Formats: sequence, C-alpha cells, structure tokens
Amino acid sequence: MAIWTRTPNLDQLMESSRNTAVSHMGIEYLEVGDDYVTGRMPVDERTVQPFGILHGGASVVLAETLGSMAANCCLKDSETVAVGLDINANHIRPVTGGWVTGTARAIHIGSATQVWEIRLENEQGKTTCISRLTMAVTKRP
Repeated sequence: MAIWTRTPNLDQLMESSRNTAVSHMGIEYLEVGDDYVTGRMPVDERTVQPFGILHGGASVVLAETLGSMAANCCLKDSETVAVGLDINANHIRPVTGGWVTGTARAIHIGSATQVWEIRLENEQGKTTCISRLTMAVTKRP
C-alpha cells in the first residue's frame, strides 16, 4: 500500500529542484515506488573532495534531497511543510567515479515528525553511505 498523500511525480520533482543545489550537483530523480523515492548523483568535479573521492557532504545532500522530497509527499495536512531537523550519515566505502544511487524509505511518518533512512550505493550495488533523516512537520511560512 502506498504511503503517499500526494504521489511524487518525477517531472515535478525535477522541476522543483531547478536552479538549486540539487540541480547544481547533478542530482536526478529516478523512480517512485509505493514506499520509496530513488535518485542518483554523479561522482565528478562537483561532488568530490580534494583527494578525488566522493565528498561526505555531497552524500548528505543527496540523502537529504531524497528524504525531504519524499517526506513532503506524505503530509497529512496541506497547510504543513516538512523540513530537515537532524541528519546523520555513516560513510561506508569511498567512490571515485560513476554514479551513486540513493533510496529513501520511511521509518516513521507522524504528524509532528518523520524519520527516513536513505541508503546510497555505488554502481556495483555496494553500500557507500547510510543516512538517517529526521524531518519536522510545521505550518507553512
């Protein structure tokens, strides 16, 4: 059964991310399932650190992007918005090129908070980063 109160649309997700850090870093949304959102990010000059490996902060940007976009499609009240409250990330293995793909899945969807797990993988399907994102649900500004 789908968790969405507003089913994510890949084109709408991309359009809302135009001219933001998301588009600047080359993040693309790939798939929406009943309970997940998947996207990817290139490992290139925009996303690596000086040693030539994927920057941990770039991994966190991908994780928060996927979790945040998914969270806002699960809101029970149309007058609210979900914003990042806390994020952590464990960087498991380095990536030096290609793409990393992330999948965001809800752990908890409440009326005041949401918790999401985002798993990043390299092109070989090996885990590169695990992130947990807590979202605060608040009235729209």
